Order: sequence, then structure tokens, then C-alpha cells
Amino acid sequence: MSTLLSPPRPVGSYRQLLRLAGPAYVLVAFLGRLPLAMSQLGTLLLVSNATGSYGLGGLAAGSLAVANAVGAPLAGAVADRIGQRPVVLVQSILGALGLSTLVLCVHADLGAQAIVTMAAVAGLALPQVGPLARVRWRPITADSDAPQQRRLVDAAFSYEGAADEASFALGPALVGLAAVAVSPGGALLLAAALLAVFGTAFALDPSARLTHAARLGVARIGSGRLLSVTFGVLALGQLAIGMLFGGTQTGATVLAVEAGQPGVAGLIHATLGVGSAAAGIATAYLPARIGHERRALVAAAALLLLSLPLLLADGLVAVITVVLVLGFAVAPYMIAVFSLAERVVPAHRVGTAMTLLAGSTGIGYAVGSSVAGRLGDAGGSTAAFTVTIGASVLALTVMSTQQRRLRRAAAASH
Repeated sequence: MSTLLSPPRPVGSYRQLLRLAGPAYVLVAFLGRLPLAMSQLGTLLLVSNATGSYGLGGLAAGSLAVANAVGAPLAGAVADRIGQRPVVLVQSILGALGLSTLVLCVHADLGAQAIVTMAAVAGLALPQVGPLARVRWRPITADSDAPQQRRLVDAAFSYEGAADEASFALGPALVGLAAVAVSPGGALLLAAALLAVFGTAFALDPSARLTHAARLGVARIGSGRLLSVTFGVLALGQLAIGMLFGGTQTGATVLAVEAGQPGVAGLIHATLGVGSAAAGIATAYLPARIGHERRALVAAAALLLLSLPLLLADGLVAVITVVLVLGFAVAPYMIAVFSLAERVVPAHRVGTAMTLLAGSTGIGYAVGSSVAGRLGDAGGSTAAFTVTIGASVLALTVMSTQQRRLRRAAAASH
């Protein structure tokens, strides 16, 4: 009877993670990633509303995203060397100042070049809290025996995948609420305030020092290559999922405008995050014998199958339903990719690896949204959604052709 009443192992793992890290850390690490999730849409709304140009708004938002994709791996590499605390602390302060200055530049009507440049500066400074939080779980769980630690780290990555997706659902929703209640500028200032408070708290949390101490320990053992064919495969896999995000969000925006309800676009994209977050938490229930490379393959196949109905959906309700279901394949795919990366790169380069994958996602988003925007202008929402399908095909191609390589690398991992 007691066995029947005992919690399933994943539930026990989540409870143990909460006990080891502390509820305050989990809350801070989640809230600290919201500003990044808010910044792109916030910039788009701010610039478009102030200038009357969606083209300039999209250019500013895109420059912020690309600059962040370029800057994140550099910050991750520095954090691997000197620790996360000083890097994230400086980024949080400069990022908050950058977003606030962007608002001032727009309201002062300083011109397109100044606005786009300031957006890029802000994006360069914004910390990637989600990938850096993943790095902390191994040292946080270091006192566990090897099998238990592996289970705890897998559960932690499942949680982090869900937290990322939840943040990218909640972030745009907060932007929309703040834009309506105050102004688009007020929405971006809210993101700046959250970053100043919770980004700083994430930087100062004791787990940052613990992570640096663990890194120094493994660095003494020896070095290893970060960049390899295997890691390149994983980066390409994340580029594909970024393209899927960009194509889906742009297609949803085109459809919402076609339907005369442009405000619904944010809701559609948030729906993708809701389904993904739920699936992310459930990923911890998968048997350990199913390797992450197989999970990535199955999730990639699901992405393709579940995205195909976008070509047939002819209304907002239909698209929202399809996107909600599509989300259930997103987090399992990303969790598998990040988990493989954590295993196949040198232990003291995990921060760089996580932020490189985040950067690949950002570049993919920029590519996907740009191509989908052009297709949407020419052929409407259905044409834009073909980018989502194409991204799914790319993900499935990568994962189906690289199974042996990923399996070998994971088996030989630290």
C-alpha cells in the first residue's frame, strides 16, 4: 500500500531539486529570464507605435535578437573562465540601462540609425539566464551519488525546458498587458526593472559561486574541445527550432492581421509555449533507458507531423488548436538537445555550450521570421507557415541522419 501511495520518481526528483536549490533560487531564476522573453516583442511594439513603421520596428527587434545571439556565447565563455556572478551582474545592470535608454531614444525621436543601434546594444547586454541556470544544476546536485545525480540533472533539464517555454509564453503576455495599461514604453521599462532586480538576484545567488568552484575543479583535470562535429549537429538542431519559432510567430501575426485581430498574434505564440511547458515537465517521466538522441528523433518527427495541419487551418481557432498541440513536441526536442550538449562537451565549457545553443536558436528565429515575413507578404499566412514545416523537416533530417554519432558521443561523455 505504501508503494502505491509513494510519489512517482520524477515527482520525487523535482522535490529534491527544490530542496537542494531552495524555492527562492527557483523563483529568481524563472523571473530573471522574463526580460529577455519580453524584450523583442516590447521593442517591436515600442518602435512601431512611436514611428508608425512596422519595418523599423521589426529591424530594431531583429537587431536586438541577433546581437543577443552573438553576445550570449561570448558572455558564456567569460562566465566559464571567471564565474557567472560578475558576468551576469554586469549584464543585468547594463541590460536594464540599455532597455531604458532605448525607450528614451525612441521618445526623443533620435532617428532610425540611433534606435537600431541602441536596440543592438541592449540585446548584446541581456543575459541568457535560462542556459546559465542549466549549468548550475550539476554542482547543486554534486553531493548525490552518480546514478542519482544523473537522474536529478535530467529532471532539472526537463524543468528548465518547461521554464523557458513558460517564460516565452508569459513574457509576451506581460508586454501586452503593460502596453495596454501603461504604454509600449512602459512595457519595456517593466522588463528593465525585472532584469535589474531578478537578474541581479540570480547573479548573487550562492549557486553562482558553487558553479565557479566546480568549474575550477574540473579545469585542473584537463581540457577538451568544445567545438566538434557532434556539437555542430546540436547547434544546427537548435537553429531549426529557432526557425520554427520565427515561422510560427510570423505566420500567426499574418493570420491575425488577415482576420482583423492583430492583438491575437501574441496569444497564438503564447499557446505554443503553454503546450511546450506542459510537455517539458512530463519529459522527466520518460524511462532513462530511452537515450536523448532517440528522444530528439521522435520529437523531431512529431514536430513535422503536428505542424503539417498549419497548411490546412483556415481560421484563428483552428491555428490556435494546431499550435497548442505542436507545442507538446517543442520542449521534449529542446530538452534532448540541451541534455546531449551538457554530456558531450567538456564539463568546464558547459556555460559556453548552453549559450551557444541559445544563440543558434536566436539566429534561427531571425532567419525564420525574415523568410516567413517575405512569404507572408507574397502569399499570406499559409505561405508563412511553410517556414515552420521546412524547419521541422530540417530538424528531422538532422536527428535522423546523426543518430549513431550522437549515441557514440553520449556514451563516451563525462
